[in-house]
Amino acid sequence: MEYVKLGKTGLDVSPIAIGAMTYGEPDRGHPVWSLGEEESRLLVKHALERGINFFDTANMYSQGSSEEILGRALKDYADRDDVVIATKLRHPMRSGPNGKGLSRKAIMTEIDHSLRRLGTDYVDLYQIHRNDPATPLEEYLEALHDLVKAGKVRYLGASSMHAWEFAKALHTQAAHGWARFVSMQDHYNLLAREEEREMLPLCLDEGVGTIVWSPLARGRLARPWHDAKATTRGENDPFADLLYLEYTVDSDRRIVDAVGEIAQERGVNRAQIALAWLRSKPVVVAPLVGASRTSQIDDAVASLDLTLTADETSRLERHYTPRHDLQGISDDRELQRIMQQMPQFTTAS
Repeated sequence: MEYVKLGKTGLDVSPIAIGAMTYGEPDRGHPVWSLGEEESRLLVKHALERGINFFDTANMYSQGSSEEILGRALKDYADRDDVVIATKLRHPMRSGPNGKGLSRKAIMTEIDHSLRRLGTDYVDLYQIHRNDPATPLEEYLEALHDLVKAGKVRYLGASSMHAWEFAKALHTQAAHGWARFVSMQDHYNLLAREEEREMLPLCLDEGVGTIVWSPLARGRLARPWHDAKATTRGENDPFADLLYLEYTVDSDRRIVDAVGEIAQERGVNRAQIALAWLRSKPVVVAPLVGASRTSQIDDAVASLDLTLTADETSRLERHYTPRHDLQGISDDRELQRIMQQMPQFTTAS
């Protein structure tokens, strides 16, 4: 495994990261498709054996169970100094006041809960899961800075927001001399390329590394088009229907078909082609692989040895059509409203 730097930092991370949303006791999260501790530990162990040192979770995943399982597995199978643990906060963790968001109170509370569940004294990368329009920007940026200075967090990251919001946050951090966001975790794959408009150029210019969630488009890029939902999670993931909309069906099918054609020509599987395409983008540090089988980890590692030709890249990209951008949706009520109006979506200009 050849490690890469996370943005402009000196932090070495594997160019494949394990996304731990899949790991969590079923009675505390997604009862249909989440994996319990025994199955999850085997996957974490296998990832470490393949040289992966980068693991991403969030406080909300299975209501903290993901952090607990990941923390115990890493304690048993790895040297803490060798692994990079990333987690996130923002979404509701309990009912009542101050149970969600990015207020100073919530940040100071949630970091301690995450550290306890992970069984560690510090988090390598602490990320805001979404922006919080209900909290002043300066309030949460200063609170995050204080966590770094207190030694509870090594680096700060952000996720899924409008580029102008991220630019404003970076400017505010610089103006106050506060710890800076070094990473952006965003939605990017062959079926979702709206980040190429503003966010990715911003990150490239600012030296911010990107960590990609849903790199295989909820599995759509890993199998033939007619099998798009042929998994337990695919059949029970309403959020995917929000991400990949009906009006893009024709172009998406053409892209998925192109992935399959190139995979067949190369003698590899589809996931390796889709991940190799992401790796060709200089701003991408690592895709988050939500592996539920060891073979999926092996495929992700194998993709690191693939380099696509210019012709292959053109074949993968030429059928893409603009679509609605959901990156900046941070208000829960707004997200709900959009979901209710899905048939009224129109293509982005």
